[in-house]
Amino acid sequence: MSKWGDRLKKVEQLAQSFQLNPLATRYKPRLLPCQPSSVWKLFPRQNLAIGFAQSCKEAVHVFALEKEKSTLGQRIYLVTSYSELWHYYRTYTQSLMHCYEVIPEGAVCKLYFDLEFHKPSNKGADGKTMVSSLIQYVCDKLMEVYGIECSAKNILSLDSSTQEKFSQHLIFNLQNAVFKDNIHVGRFINAVLKPVLSKTKNGSCLDAGMNSVAENNETRTPAVPEGKAAATGEVAQSPQTKRRKQEETDLNFLKVKNKDGQDCLFVDLGVYTKNRNFRLYKSSKVGKNAAFTVADDNQFFAKPEKGISAEESVFLASLVCNVSFTGQRILTWDVPETNESKTWSTHCQQGSAPNQSSLFGCLMSPHQEVDNFVLTVVRKDGIQGSIRRWNYFVAEQLLVYDITKYRWCENVERFHKSNNIMIVVDLKEEVWYQKCHDPDCRNFRSSSCPLPQEICVSYIMTLDEEDQAYLMDNDGNIEPSQTVNQAPQSTVCPEEESADVWGDTQDDQDYLESLDDFEQTSGGISDQVLLSCMSEFDSQ
Repeated sequence: MSKWGDRLKKVEQLAQSFQLNPLATRYKPRLLPCQPSSVWKLFPRQNLAIGFAQSCKEAVHVFALEKEKSTLGQRIYLVTSYSELWHYYRTYTQSLMHCYEVIPEGAVCKLYFDLEFHKPSNKGADGKTMVSSLIQYVCDKLMEVYGIECSAKNILSLDSSTQEKFSQHLIFNLQNAVFKDNIHVGRFINAVLKPVLSKTKNGSCLDAGMNSVAENNETRTPAVPEGKAAATGEVAQSPQTKRRKQEETDLNFLKVKNKDGQDCLFVDLGVYTKNRNFRLYKSSKVGKNAAFTVADDNQFFAKPEKGISAEESVFLASLVCNVSFTGQRILTWDVPETNESKTWSTHCQQGSAPNQSSLFGCLMSPHQEVDNFVLTVVRKDGIQGSIRRWNYFVAEQLLVYDITKYRWCENVERFHKSNNIMIVVDLKEEVWYQKCHDPDCRNFRSSSCPLPQEICVSYIMTLDEEDQAYLMDNDGNIEPSQTVNQAPQSTVCPEEESADVWGDTQDDQDYLESLDDFEQTSGGISDQVLLSCMSEFDSQ
């Protein structure tokens, strides 16, 4: 008993030691010392991948993969970092050749376009000229509405055209200016293209494209019927009407025909929905060989950072959600409160704005538990602060809240008289801190405070290994995991399994000592006894 008592005491001491000095996290290799730890997880469903990405401490993102010979439309979802994806993107050209960036709901993103038309149905259409005209028009609108200078040198143009189809992506890399999310991008594009949209016949595929944006509970200012406008001579002659008619003429080049001869728009309006999958640079659609490459008329050149090749710089510039929080100007396009034709309703802030469900006068972010926690931070001591607007920077896993009616600043240790504060929630590190709009506190950041455990994604989400229904081997082959339809098999080598079953080396030593004691006191076991035991075992 004394021996087992000593061992029990030793175990208790070890347990106490581990509590005071926790074991380090599992080692994950890095491609290079300066790059993030390796994360590479494959999921059968997008929501599982997004949940896992949000629970990771590493800077990871969600991508969609299409497999050859799979069910049409079926996709696998990959969670990894930008650098890790690029590393294997060049190596596994077969398994990763149909890859899409997932644009998360509510994530701050770049302005982007998907342009296409059917060449046989649009003979004589000059795609390059159409792209150039669209770029000039959109740049003029960015200056007119937001005061932002833009030219073709700020726009990465990718091309995957074939003899049958013209296809290009435009990704705007503006100087410190991005949109609140892709829903706001869609609203902006619908508004600036309204002159040509209102002249398209009902029932066309163009209307279908517009409806795909409207599915997100958004309303658009309806076009005034031509007859009604013509009946009012004064309206027809107003400067606004003249300008609209001129823009209709200027945008006629955007009208194209599809395979069935229906009127369509050169701009695909269906790519501005939540969690949208947007095809990557160097990827093609499944069953196709036309991958996106830099267009011949592209004028954008990314400045390579240290340790990053020129080609990887193009890849990073092509990612719609590769946006840093620092110094960004957030562009928004809000829906008018009424259906009457008012001019554009726009906002332009240094970091925030709304989305789906109503929340005390503003709109909820994709993380409603975090919204509610932030409200408890700014509602105390009789002061009823509220969230004015929010922004979600998915590249850094930051939720940035603009606060109103609560101006307590940790820097000056008092309430500001007029300038408001920001609450920044770091979902990756699971902490929050306060920043300021006041010029004197512009570079101030308060000390970090931990988020309550019950709202942390790592606590909420319990990931089962069976959720990872696919695995990639060393040759880049993606196959169903063995654990999906059967019990997981042990991957432990026999020696390790034996040690795990029978205990540690101290236990082995105790067993040997007990066996020696038995043999010494009993005089050993005779060969006859052992043979009879074996015969009895074989007969059973």
